[in-house]
Amino acid sequence: MFKGSYILMDIEGTTTSVAFVYDTLFPYFKTRIHGFLQDRASLLSVAEPLRLVQNTLWEEAGVVLTLEELADQLVAWTTADRKHPALKAIQGVAWRDGYEKGALKGHVYEDVPPALTRWKALGMQLGIYSSGSAEAQHLLFKHAIFGDLTPCFSNYFDTGVGPKRDVGSYQNIAEFLQLLPNTILFLSDVAEELDAAATAGMHTTQVVRPGTAESSRHPVVKDFSAIILPS
Repeated sequence: MFKGSYILMDIEGTTTSVAFVYDTLFPYFKTRIHGFLQDRASLLSVAEPLRLVQNTLWEEAGVVLTLEELADQLVAWTTADRKHPALKAIQGVAWRDGYEKGALKGHVYEDVPPALTRWKALGMQLGIYSSGSAEAQHLLFKHAIFGDLTPCFSNYFDTGVGPKRDVGSYQNIAEFLQLLPNTILFLSDVAEELDAAATAGMHTTQVVRPGTAESSRHPVVKDFSAIILPS
């Protein structure tokens, strides 16, 4: 039984359906990014990640693209689910429009809100670690289908701390939190992420939602209601 003080959790496939990302968020972005860039490319929150996209394309292919071509490239990267920080930043800004207009509502599984409330009542601190930008994470939970869940969370970590399958990323999170890794429980559906967290010294549990391949290397639960903490 976990007796630490912090629960860190993944989003896609853990708190939230994978289908929400691929069938709702990605299509929303891909159908609007051309017009979005025409309207917002001069904003600092868009212009700076666009510059980083241009830098990457120059380094990888030696090309400089027009704004329209950049939009096409962002669509292609989204389709490929590329984990480029600049792409994630632009997605987050575009999705903010959708959430604020009511066109998007963040999916979370129904077992998640009561578990968050229960864990907070036990004095746990809660955080998110996802490949999506910290802004996109915050928006999903602020505009969740069960209401605003952001008061439950203390931190939102993205790939700014490192890739999710790298041991160093989890060491960086523990260092930022000023906690020993063995006081942190990491929840994810992806075995390789759990492997990295365990190697860093964290406790781990795999959340096996429908379609998830179960691993024999970590404790397994079907949903958050099965995670029992000492009272």
